[in-house]
Amino acid sequence: MASKKLNVSSEIYTRFQAFYELMGIKIREILLVSSRYDAFIMEEDGSLASRIINEYSGLNLSQPPRVTRTPSAYAALEYLNEKKFDMVITTPHLDDMDAFSLGLEIKKLKQDLPVILLAHSTRGVYPPPENKDSSGIDEIFIWSGNSDLLLALVKNAEDRLNVDYDTRRANVRVLILVEDSPVYYSSFLPLIYKEIVRQTQAVLEVGLNEEHRLLTMRARPKILLAMTYEEAMAIFDKFRPFVFGVISDARIPRNNKLDNEAGFDLLSEIRAEISDLPLLMMSSEPKNSQRAAKIPAVFLDKNSTNLLAELHDFFINHLGFGDFVFRLPDGREVARASNLRELEEKVAIIPEDSLWYHARHNHFSRWLTARSEVALASSFREVDASDFTSAEEARGFIISNLRALRKWRQKGVVAEFKAFSFDPDTSDFVKIGQGSLGGKARGLAFMTALLQENPRIHESYPEVSIEIPKTLVICTDGFESFVSQNRLEDFGKEDFTDDVIMEAFLEAEMPEWLVRELEAYLAQIKYPLSVRSSSLLEDAQFQPYAGLYNTFMIPNNHPDLSVRLQHLIKAIKLVYASTYFEGPKAFSRSILNQPHLEAMAVVVQQLAGEEYGDFFYPAISGVAQSHNFYPVSPMKPEDGICLIAVGLGKTVVEGERALRFSPKYSHILPQFSTVDDILANAQRSFYALRIRNYPANLKFREYYNLDKREVDEAKTEYPVRTLASTYIPEEHRIRDGLLPQGYPVLTFAPILKYSLFPLPKILADFLDLGRRGMGCPVEMEFSANIGSDKQKKNSFYFLQIRPMVAEGQQLEVDITQQDLEKAFCRSSQALGNGKNEEIADIVYIKPQDFRPEFTVQMAEEIGQINAALLRENRPYLLAGPGRWGSADRWLGIPVTWKNISGVRAMIELRNEKIKADPSQGSHFFQNITALGIQYITVTEDAGTGDHFDWEWISSVPSVKELSFVRHVRLRRPLTIKIDGRTSRCAIIANG
Repeated sequence: MASKKLNVSSEIYTRFQAFYELMGIKIREILLVSSRYDAFIMEEDGSLASRIINEYSGLNLSQPPRVTRTPSAYAALEYLNEKKFDMVITTPHLDDMDAFSLGLEIKKLKQDLPVILLAHSTRGVYPPPENKDSSGIDEIFIWSGNSDLLLALVKNAEDRLNVDYDTRRANVRVLILVEDSPVYYSSFLPLIYKEIVRQTQAVLEVGLNEEHRLLTMRARPKILLAMTYEEAMAIFDKFRPFVFGVISDARIPRNNKLDNEAGFDLLSEIRAEISDLPLLMMSSEPKNSQRAAKIPAVFLDKNSTNLLAELHDFFINHLGFGDFVFRLPDGREVARASNLRELEEKVAIIPEDSLWYHARHNHFSRWLTARSEVALASSFREVDASDFTSAEEARGFIISNLRALRKWRQKGVVAEFKAFSFDPDTSDFVKIGQGSLGGKARGLAFMTALLQENPRIHESYPEVSIEIPKTLVICTDGFESFVSQNRLEDFGKEDFTDDVIMEAFLEAEMPEWLVRELEAYLAQIKYPLSVRSSSLLEDAQFQPYAGLYNTFMIPNNHPDLSVRLQHLIKAIKLVYASTYFEGPKAFSRSILNQPHLEAMAVVVQQLAGEEYGDFFYPAISGVAQSHNFYPVSPMKPEDGICLIAVGLGKTVVEGERALRFSPKYSHILPQFSTVDDILANAQRSFYALRIRNYPANLKFREYYNLDKREVDEAKTEYPVRTLASTYIPEEHRIRDGLLPQGYPVLTFAPILKYSLFPLPKILADFLDLGRRGMGCPVEMEFSANIGSDKQKKNSFYFLQIRPMVAEGQQLEVDITQQDLEKAFCRSSQALGNGKNEEIADIVYIKPQDFRPEFTVQMAEEIGQINAALLRENRPYLLAGPGRWGSADRWLGIPVTWKNISGVRAMIELRNEKIKADPSQGSHFFQNITALGIQYITVTEDAGTGDHFDWEWISSVPSVKELSFVRHVRLRRPLTIKIDGRTSRCAIIANG
């Protein structure tokens, strides 16, 4: 069986999901039936309810039960008819009915309701009087003033109620306690429960997060109490596969009478069936230690003054709690491990004799069981040491499965960052702080969980490594602490320039607790990082704030940790500063949010890519949308659209030249219809992170610390060499592949024509998964590396997901032939749906004065007019050539949100001067559509049917005219009609 492969991933996922269903029956309401005197004795230093609550909170247990008390048996029966209770605790001395009779009456009403008799001594209750039927009492406990008993009797009742389901559903382990004396089990059960809870909590110190710890606590071993030999054997036979230990008194009842041999026989029979099961014999007679040794079983003297310490020793050394102590067969310790990571590391180096010793005695399985890692523990137990032909084979088997366990238990989980337990190899998603993750990180966490629940996407592409880059989130309480400590709140309430805000934030001190955590994190990782915003409002469906905050990349490879820490802190401060920049503030006001209430989390993420000389970048970055606003036949809107570029994603999200295709029709490329189209529209430059020969004091200014490189200069680097075709000027042809003669042109032919990498299919699957998961159209960002000699496997990295606004058209708008004839603007590519009659102002770029080299100045002039119209609260229509909001000044006007925050409709003109593709895919475009701003594309070529009447608009008197921009106002508002079903638009001037 040495070749046996464990399907650890699915087993662990199933196990963790099963934990949600464990301990389904809880004791939440207790009815206490007690005379006033008994209650006074029990509540001498605090109420019974308070004691239970204190016990729960002291052990960090959830949901302490509520106690309702009555001194009357008859009143108790009335309570049971009126309200649901989960347990009844009664004392012996009741005025109107004895406890045994009350138990019988309760069972008539609620047969399965646990009834506990709590007495001060055994006198008159154990054994029950001969004239009393004790069948209405489930258990008798003796109160000695120890409030630990309250926790034990509640938990023991819960264990009995849940054991059947929990063992079947999640292989939860069972510990059997065999003791007939109420005095002894009333003492032992609290000791055992407290020990199990504390030991389990010690294990959970390395839990991934609070949810993981609570769920794992539910899988702690069940403790079942048996009072006779027959009862103990019945429990053992029923739960044999789940029993992980038995504790028994030496003398217990058998055949209805005390039998001095019964405990010895019980443990001997169990030992014969399971040779390595931990067994403990208890006795008040020290001579029984010799009999215990014959079984063999551990012996515990009930009269020992070190009873608690000896019981603790049994849990640590025999039940698998505490450290895993590696020993040689002669008992000498050679190593120890306190967690899964250390266990994996130590298994790799321990001597062969120690490895075989522990493997043959199922110590690995037992230790994993104590940590509620039942799936792997059970699988280990099924594999015998003799199945392996060598120690190295056994060692490899254990290590590979421990590694898989550690990796998969992190999948789909946002874990708390802890310096002592953080493992950069397996910790995929961790957080610092207890605040919100912010919108961007929430999307990442959601997609992480979604991928975990849908392993099919991994199975469909075995040749591609599909990953979410390793992620650290600094929660919003880090931002709040930073702002509060440095008194920066006023920057959110008042208007300051971006530069002033930036300098103030850079000069401020980062909280010491956060610096310590970041330093511990950086000490263990040395790959390049992206530092990205994740504000509370970011990536929301109707207010996405896409691209309004800063993102920075850092090389994180300087030999001096303090320099790397300085780079990271500086980047975080600048992301924090961008919270209060002019652009986000203007956007917030547009959607009636208050900027000063915004809070910022930060995503620190492994940068996807490879090293190429002095630079680091992915072969491909892109944006994919599940709704295509501009489909070209045979495409449909629901087929989606993708934009890709070589290098980092800044090229795509800022509206520069990128290749656009539908994942369903990746061979149809409208912007690459002719050689001239390809030359005009192909990507010419890309962004990369410099990882060598950079200044120690990173500037974080132009291109946000990235280098903008020409495609020509990177033609020897693998991504360009693989994805480029060659333009042959003499032939005016483009040939696939990079040839020695000619010029490189990025066509991505190996991907889109020859399926070197199944990128279109992966994107289609991801868009479908995201759309189904979010219940609406989605936009996602991604990157990819292409397998090479250095890296054989293709890699796909999911980076971000956000909802899109692509609502169904609810209002039918008819555009008549008369409308088209009257319209000064007609379009066959318009976004939105409805009729707008609120705009009387038009701001447009004067076509005769347009020069691509002056587009930055045009953006500034638009900003001036926008500010004036905002003060007057007048919405306006904005018209101009090329892509609005493009970072590439040669493709359109590079306006930012602060320049156009009052706009209500926009016209994008495509003509001979600028023939850029429509804007979709950029962050700017996402924000425009999210706000419901009508977006109209007019292609001024003959035959399109689109039209813009320049002669008419030039005749309208101007309100203000600048060098490049003109503002006109009509006496009556325009009529803007957009039919969302056909994407047609007509804009009519009404005088």
